[in-house]
Amino acid sequence: MGALETLNARIAASRAGKWFKLEGSGAIKERRGTRFTTEVRAGLATFVTMAYIISVNANILTDSGGTCGCSPRAPSVCLQDPEYLVCLADIKKDLITATSAIAVIGCFLMGTFANLPLAIAPGLGLNAYFTYQVVGLHGSGNVSYQTALAAVFIEGIIFLVLSALGLRQLLTKAVPMSIKTASAAGIGLFLTFIGLQSSAGIGLVTGDGATLVALGGCPESEKKGGVCLAHHMEGGHTWLGILGFLIIAFLTIFRVKGSILIGIIFISAVSWFRHTPVTFFPDTPSGNDAFDYFKKVVDVPRIRHIGGALDFSLGSGQVWVALITFLYVDILDTTGTMFSMAKYAGFMDESGDFDGSYPAFLSDATAITVGAVLGTSPSTAFIESGAGIAEGGRTGITALVTSFFFLLSLFFAPIFASFPPWSTGPALILVGTMMAQSAFSEINFKYLPDAIPAFLTIVIMPLTYSIAYGLIAGIGSYIVINTVLLLLKKASKGRWVPPDAENKEEWGPKEMKDLYPSWVNYLLDKSRGRTAGDGATVHEADVKEIVVDKGRVD
Repeated sequence: MGALETLNARIAASRAGKWFKLEGSGAIKERRGTRFTTEVRAGLATFVTMAYIISVNANILTDSGGTCGCSPRAPSVCLQDPEYLVCLADIKKDLITATSAIAVIGCFLMGTFANLPLAIAPGLGLNAYFTYQVVGLHGSGNVSYQTALAAVFIEGIIFLVLSALGLRQLLTKAVPMSIKTASAAGIGLFLTFIGLQSSAGIGLVTGDGATLVALGGCPESEKKGGVCLAHHMEGGHTWLGILGFLIIAFLTIFRVKGSILIGIIFISAVSWFRHTPVTFFPDTPSGNDAFDYFKKVVDVPRIRHIGGALDFSLGSGQVWVALITFLYVDILDTTGTMFSMAKYAGFMDESGDFDGSYPAFLSDATAITVGAVLGTSPSTAFIESGAGIAEGGRTGITALVTSFFFLLSLFFAPIFASFPPWSTGPALILVGTMMAQSAFSEINFKYLPDAIPAFLTIVIMPLTYSIAYGLIAGIGSYIVINTVLLLLKKASKGRWVPPDAENKEEWGPKEMKDLYPSWVNYLLDKSRGRTAGDGATVHEADVKEIVVDKGRVD
């Protein structure tokens, strides 16, 4: 037996091996084919694939202005203030640390208590909504950064309660499948739109007074108020961003592990040279400060400005709209990701649930709450977890290894803080492409009452720069259209129905018990069994085992 085989056998035989249900551990429902070394490799693959979120999340949230305070609330004015730019640089450093810290906590909880190979970190889409819609570009919205964090904190608490009661799946089932699917496509287009702009992307799209948007790509010296005045497509940053997108795209096509991170690092490395047209460190006070911080390479992680910056002044109606949107979108995003990854890994059972779902949702909700305290937008399970699952990851060890590498990244904040937006913008475009690709193929375009609400959800999100408005348009139109159709069907006694009604997607549970959390079904079974008498429950034979560890009842 080789050294690795010996190591795998010893760990499987240990208490840890039994906890994580490694093959050979003797645990109930041990997971076939699982090996410690395979789990370690899978955890590294997950980290490499999703490490881009450290810099991407920091870049997007920095656009909100954080706690710097932009007065007057006009980005074009504030960005000319040297003190404000220095403050933004400090906020970005804090966000680099906070993003890594939340990934450490979320992945640790997911791996330890849920025993699932899923990674948690601040989510794309929600961070864009937080920055550009709720707080507004450099604080130009109606809600302050501190109040938005309070809304996220409250969302996390609500999630904890819903997760503890097992009701998150119920809320997900209440939304039509066409809207769920379209939400992913709409968020994907929203991310792509952000990645094409200059604030958090490559600057290919710019504003225009007549047509709202137009072709950009001009040098910074040719911009006024975010609009390109001349020399379109002559800016070095835009062409460097296009190169980065092509690199990431081709590496992804050939399924190279860590393709997004490779592209970001390459473009960033080119931008780190000073005194070039594409440098990230111009000869300005803020550029000099950023370069001095970059040269440190390693730094002690700390959060100086955004930690605990919650303001519970929730009088504005916009705050409650944001809270409800965070709640709804995160339910769809996290639940959809978890269930799709569980199905991919082979954990899904006949009831549509999966082993570890209860503590998994609790872990996600805890990460959201702690993340708000540290100063970040909501966290979620990452679809990039599929990279680790593809490498053979099937237990929580995969998530723990991912957590360990995020812990190491905490000490390299100077590097992650120096990734320019034109290096991370291509990542947003590609992630948006993949989200839209998977969603469009599942939308029911064969039946217009399903297709119209789905299409409205998709297009309204990027065109209004709001995930909330897209969801409102989709759900609202679905209710109106299908309610009218139902009334017509009832009034005509079944004669007035769309000619393609047979293509309508199924919506709703097949049985009422499918709506209830597992613990409710268990209690109902016990109650029905006791009424049958004879001293034993009729349904106990159907309950093969009760797994109390990690909070899940089967």
